[in-house]
Amino acid sequence: MIPEIKIEDYNYPLPDERIAKYPLSERDASKLLIYRNGNVSQDRFRNIAEQIPEGSVMVFNDTKVVPARLHFQRESGAHIEIFCLEPVLPEEYVTMFAVTERCRWKCIVGNVKRWKSDTLHLYNPLNDTEIEDMGLKADLVERCGETSIVEFTWKNGAPFSKVLEICGSVPIPPYLNRDTENIDLERYQTLYARFRGSVAAPTAGLHFTEDVLNEIRSRNVVTDTVCLHVGAGTFLPVKSSNVAEHTMHREPFVVTLPLLERLIDKTGSLVAVGTTSVRTLESLYYVGVKCIESGKPSDVDQWEPYTREYPYTVQESLNAIADYLRANGLDELKVGTRIIIVPGYEFKLVDVLVTNFHQPQSTLLLLISAFVKGDWHNIYDFALEKDFRFLSYGDSSILFRR
Repeated sequence: MIPEIKIEDYNYPLPDERIAKYPLSERDASKLLIYRNGNVSQDRFRNIAEQIPEGSVMVFNDTKVVPARLHFQRESGAHIEIFCLEPVLPEEYVTMFAVTERCRWKCIVGNVKRWKSDTLHLYNPLNDTEIEDMGLKADLVERCGETSIVEFTWKNGAPFSKVLEICGSVPIPPYLNRDTENIDLERYQTLYARFRGSVAAPTAGLHFTEDVLNEIRSRNVVTDTVCLHVGAGTFLPVKSSNVAEHTMHREPFVVTLPLLERLIDKTGSLVAVGTTSVRTLESLYYVGVKCIESGKPSDVDQWEPYTREYPYTVQESLNAIADYLRANGLDELKVGTRIIIVPGYEFKLVDVLVTNFHQPQSTLLLLISAFVKGDWHNIYDFALEKDFRFLSYGDSSILFRR
């Protein structure tokens, strides 16, 4: 049954000065809020290894943010911003970033009403010769509600990854109220980012340094990765009062067979770094159900966890995915999820969550409330009273599921 939730019940006062506009000079210098058994305390993030239970499996999202924001200009002089969301032609991320000459993306287009059928040329106010040589152009193929299909063409034979690197800017969150700066190129990216595709960083991971990771691994904690490409939907507020009317965007993810086997055999806690890792790991249960019931994996729908009772154990579900991969000679699972985790959700896999502090009335705050059984006010009141910094470049927390 889809829960009846009013988004205004998940509001709190967040003054603009509490939003961290820039990262601290050192990644691991941020504060760390610790929530365990209803009790709240604090430490420094660089000491987080002391909080991770021995024998845990700790999972990170190794997606990489791409410079997906492009600025074009019409013949009339009007500026059009194009924000690349996900590849359309070709559809696979790896293939997309290797193509030369042309490709199509699903995009959010600013001022789309002012873009008729003319070809746009990249805005190049400084007459940068490298940008000029790229000759990047954009044509509107189709409008699809809030998004549009855009075809990009360019010359000089460069792969599209290089095109974005030269012509695009890192899409920092709109609530920072500033343009992208050089510091964002390094700091709006985790140290372990590997696979291009996200248009927003999995920000819980921004605090980790090599020293912190080494300290965690020295304490009998196994680290592994998933890859969920974060979509622009992560920025979208819940506009309807009833959360049931909010639409989640699809996000593709990849989980390897060795990680599945590790999850099947684990005896300790499962620690997820970031809400993107949580959504990936929790989606696995429902992917496994599909393998059991239909013989193959497929995408997880938004309200799938709430619409029926599931008789299968987590072990049975994960084993079904692993068996499917082995039977088909595959070493990784590739599907998508629209899962929304809200109060009333029953967690199947994740025991501990490392995460930043989220916007009022957001789906991410709903996830936190679900994880701590409604005790989110206790956590956020403490953070506000103790001068924690909020949102993407803000401080961190480690939450133990109630």
